[in-house]
Amino acid sequence: MSARGRHWASINEISFVAGMRLLFWICRVFGRWPFRVVLYPVLGWYLLTKPQPRRASGDYLRRVAGHTGRTAPGVLRHFAAFGEAILDKMLLWGGLFPLDGVSFFGEAVVNQAAADGRGGLLICSHLGNLELCRVLSRQRADIKLTVLVHTRHAQAFNQMLGRLNPASQLNLMQVTDMSPATAMLLAERVARGEFVVIAGDRIPVAPKPRVAMADFLGAPAAFPVGPYVLASILQCPVYLLFSIRHGAGSEVHFEFFRDAVRIPRQGRDAALAALAADYARRLEHYCLRAPLQWFNFYDFWHSPNWNTDASR
Repeated sequence: MSARGRHWASINEISFVAGMRLLFWICRVFGRWPFRVVLYPVLGWYLLTKPQPRRASGDYLRRVAGHTGRTAPGVLRHFAAFGEAILDKMLLWGGLFPLDGVSFFGEAVVNQAAADGRGGLLICSHLGNLELCRVLSRQRADIKLTVLVHTRHAQAFNQMLGRLNPASQLNLMQVTDMSPATAMLLAERVARGEFVVIAGDRIPVAPKPRVAMADFLGAPAAFPVGPYVLASILQCPVYLLFSIRHGAGSEVHFEFFRDAVRIPRQGRDAALAALAADYARRLEHYCLRAPLQWFNFYDFWHSPNWNTDASR
């Protein structure tokens, strides 16, 4: 693939994490503002040495500006928000994040499902800080999460979180492809009333992944169909999950998506495209609310090798 069309998993999006240990220590000892002062030289080095994430951020921010009619935020601010998000994750697993500043919206739908002993599928995104839900779920015996991840490109960061708190690794399931055995395991967990979490805004790690094209910020973009195929296998309620930082606090939004997903044999591609389009509209809504908090630093709209024939 060309440099422009590289798969996200081949990009070490947190290659400046090596300096985050020092920055984390600075924040713990001196506070958040000294952390920010030291953060910017790290970001400056990253932007100078990583042209592809820099271009991808600029493209995304220009698309946001085209929707809002405002001047596009600077790329440096976008990466600064990413650095703040990394710090928040470290503070969360280090037990230093103020959880009383987290506000929940729409959580009644998930609380009711948990009370009824019904599991479900939560489709999340790379917006904001998903670790909030993982940490908070560990404080509630009635909600158990299994988070499907591909962490090959982020091993150093996950090892760092593991050193801060070994519990950060407990409910992660490494998945590069959804095998029948994995699907059966997840079905058993959902049947026990647990929740499976999967991202809806990154394509699978495969040579020609199956995707659906959906309008996102004014242009077609490739979205994975895996979450909806998995939902059709699990036959459980499906919810959307978005997290954004707002002011000094954080917001976690739950939305009901489908009571169940059934994909017909005839018109399969159209059904998957409709599901991806509904997800893309909600992702766009939250991206426009918090444009600096969507962290996909690759060319999201350039898709030379995606397979849009979901029947294969």
